[in-house]
Amino acid sequence: MRFVLALCLAFVPQLAMALQPHELLADPALESRARNISAELRCLVCQNQSIDDSDATLARDLRQLVRERLKAGDSDVQVRQFLVQRYGDFILLKPPFKMQTLLLWLMPAAVLLAGAGTLYALARRRRSESLAAGLSPAERERLEALLRERS
Repeated sequence: MRFVLALCLAFVPQLAMALQPHELLADPALESRARNISAELRCLVCQNQSIDDSDATLARDLRQLVRERLKAGDSDVQVRQFLVQRYGDFILLKPPFKMQTLLLWLMPAAVLLAGAGTLYALARRRRSESLAAGLSPAERERLEALLRERS
């Protein structure tokens, strides 16, 4: 039990948000919108964190930019479009499905299919080897003759 508690406490600093109190907007509705947008944007320095979670200076600047655009009256979509125009689709943690990102979206499925095909081929080879291993020399010769005829 103590180990589990120690493990949980070890990750508490990781759960703290990078957002500083002075960055918060006075309007709770605008702040909520800003947090939602920030959670969807990639930190260009850390690359696997949202700008909401990152302590990087660039992430802080991007959080500030999001808040400035919202205060200026931009919609959530306009803020995202502005940042995509400026930094490209890479700034989005979930890039859109389009021709430029097709490889990004299809590669995991292709790797999974290739792995499944490899496992199937290995299993098939092992099965045929184990069947051939239990045969007498005469049976093995007959099997090879049948396989040659089939090819």
